[in-house]
Amino acid sequence: MEVNIPFSWPSFKFDPSWTLFLDRDGVINERIVDDYIKNWDDFKFLPGVLDALAVFANFFHRIVIVTNQAGIEKGLYTHERLKEIHDQMMEYIQYHGGRIDEIYYCPYKADNDPLCRKPNPGMALEAKNDYPDIEFTRSVMIGDSFSDIVFGNQLGMKTILVGKRPGAMKSLNSVPDCKLDSLRDFATYIQSL
Repeated sequence: MEVNIPFSWPSFKFDPSWTLFLDRDGVINERIVDDYIKNWDDFKFLPGVLDALAVFANFFHRIVIVTNQAGIEKGLYTHERLKEIHDQMMEYIQYHGGRIDEIYYCPYKADNDPLCRKPNPGMALEAKNDYPDIEFTRSVMIGDSFSDIVFGNQLGMKTILVGKRPGAMKSLNSVPDCKLDSLRDFATYIQSL
């Protein structure tokens, strides 16, 4: 399978000082259309993700998940249940040689435009506060929605849109640096550097 990397990227050098920001649903695990991952039985890793995360663990200085989880405010699951899901996810990732340094989530709906909810920058700012060595201009954001791309673009990150979710670009600020089918494609690219 051919990896769709813009021609300008091969001359662009990532290095191990970079931070990788990842969305969760639709990037790491299968997204449930019009619903939420409410327990571990709902969680299914996307093909190739565990192997890709092992590649990233050996390359990126920091790996951070940033995920909107409005199902908490909607009363569909609790903070404790989300922690259980993430603990299980982390066990699988670590068992397969991967690493996630931190998981940040926003439990609120979009109604009041909370700072923590992507595309707002709150979760990235929290990560920067916890890990002052993070430089947004030396970071990559990978997501499956244009709100993920806006999140990264506003902060000066390189942005990658993965998957094939329908939806139109809403602004110039939601244009990704590249589009790939999956995390596996980006791992293939990283291995070629």
